[in-house]
Amino acid sequence: KIAMAGDGVNDAPALKQANVGIAVSGATDAARAAADLVLTAPGLSVITRAIEEARRIFERMTGYAIYRVAETARVLLFMALSIIVFDFYPVTAVMVILLALLNDVPIMMIAYDNAPAAQAPVRWNMRRVLTISSTLGVFGVISSFGLFLIARDYLELDEGLVQSLIFLKLLVAGHMTIYLTRNTGAFWMRPWPNWKLVVPCELTQVLGTVAVVYGWFMEPTGWGYALLVWAYALTAFLIASAIKVIAYRLLGTREPA
Repeated sequence: KIAMAGDGVNDAPALKQANVGIAVSGATDAARAAADLVLTAPGLSVITRAIEEARRIFERMTGYAIYRVAETARVLLFMALSIIVFDFYPVTAVMVILLALLNDVPIMMIAYDNAPAAQAPVRWNMRRVLTISSTLGVFGVISSFGLFLIARDYLELDEGLVQSLIFLKLLVAGHMTIYLTRNTGAFWMRPWPNWKLVVPCELTQVLGTVAVVYGWFMEPTGWGYALLVWAYALTAFLIASAIKVIAYRLLGTREPA
């Protein structure tokens, strides 16, 4: 792998051929057009900062990819199996829309999250991404069915109330999955989540909880059942965190580029 730094017209061919062409601050337009990386500040030390930031962006992208696959598998598989196996619609159409709206803001804030900069070059390891996301997704399906069976068979709640509890569980557990997928270790390990991610996550969880408790577009559950769902989701979150750590250890560390 070859990196080339230059600033003049005569450097443009070499910048184009290099694996990473770097146009330094004040470079000509020709050098900038041929380069992969354009420095806007003087000196070469900014290259180090650019590499570190690029690796942080890669970590955020990896975390988002794992979250997106896991969350999609968790929600879609649970809904499909509920309809096919139990002939039960776990959420209404309005609940699906609310889930999408309440998930959008926290997902966008992943771009502002704190992420570690890897010490070595990194590349996509799709085997690891798919394995971790599938593991979390399958566990999410199992935990969702656990709550469904408790609400329907043990608590003997009516259909509307069960749907409200399932909606809250999908919302709360889905936001917690963001915290799970942002690193390879336990959820409490540094770097901790940025406040720009934490605040939207918690606010939308609270908003969803209030909607369920007081019955906005759904059957009200009251605070007792809502707190039960929160306790259930937190327990599932801790178990999922342990499963994730074990899965990462079995798969090994990220492959260098």
